[in-house]
Amino acid sequence: MRWTGIRIMGGGAVAFALAFGIAPPAVAQQFINVLTGGTSGVYYPLGVALSTIYAAEFPDAKTQVQATKASVENLNLLQQGRGEIAFALGDSVQLAWEGNTEVGFPGKLDKLRAIAAIYPNYVQVVASADSGVATLADLKGKSLSVGAPKSGTELNARAIFEAAGLTYDDLSRAEYLPFGESVELMKNRQLDATLQSAGLGVASIRDLATSIPITIVAVPADIVAAIGAPYTAAVIPAGTYEGQTADVPTAAITNILVTHADLDDETVYRMTKALFENLDEMSAAHAAAQAISIDAATDGLPIPLHPGAERYYKEQGKL
Repeated sequence: MRWTGIRIMGGGAVAFALAFGIAPPAVAQQFINVLTGGTSGVYYPLGVALSTIYAAEFPDAKTQVQATKASVENLNLLQQGRGEIAFALGDSVQLAWEGNTEVGFPGKLDKLRAIAAIYPNYVQVVASADSGVATLADLKGKSLSVGAPKSGTELNARAIFEAAGLTYDDLSRAEYLPFGESVELMKNRQLDATLQSAGLGVASIRDLATSIPITIVAVPADIVAAIGAPYTAAVIPAGTYEGQTADVPTAAITNILVTHADLDDETVYRMTKALFENLDEMSAAHAAAQAISIDAATDGLPIPLHPGAERYYKEQGKL
């Protein structure tokens, strides 16, 4: 648990201080800062819901939601103790634990601890129908937004491109933009396509699909297999977006709720418990949360569980 200021005085000490006209020190403030992503993605509305849940669970704490550049920034902030819980993609978490400096980590982020594997992100490559892009190979010579620089989405884009035998140099232009900005450029015919790693039904692509005709580009299973874990083959079901009449194969990567080792066990235990006792509220915030299940919460985690979360899962018979 992160505290600021002087420790809370016991009742007797407070009475003594008041009796002699000495002002007692201020009660320390507990913070729960939820690190999310851009406001047009899935992390943000789920983070807002999670903050509301924690505000009820910890009524004396200051809870807030912070919009960020998502996975990489979130993990760096946690390592620095500048947040209590964060959303992050599984491959970003793995690279952070390994200390991969090429993707934006200063070294091994050894304070990271897992709370739960939650729902999968789907790599969603969406092109305007006018662009003529129907396959990954068709992106050659086209303009594509690959997500914010060194975000989890951009790391996914690099992995997909490498497995498909492509590089950013094959594009006419690579843009490093958040979801909402990418969509606005596509609406204005200033961008051919966008790659967005998010839960199904992400608001930005729903907005785009209702504005212009789109094509959802397949990421074939053999390309997913070439990347390997933690990527798995998945499907974007027909009807997920307006005008999408068929299933589209793609890659999926599990999202993880992450905290840090300096947060005390009791707080993390209560945070984990409150999450799973309020899944209806999470699902109401975004349909992606319907995939959150305690049965899969400890599957495939690339970092250690926080002891507080581990205690909850043991109580529930899940470890």
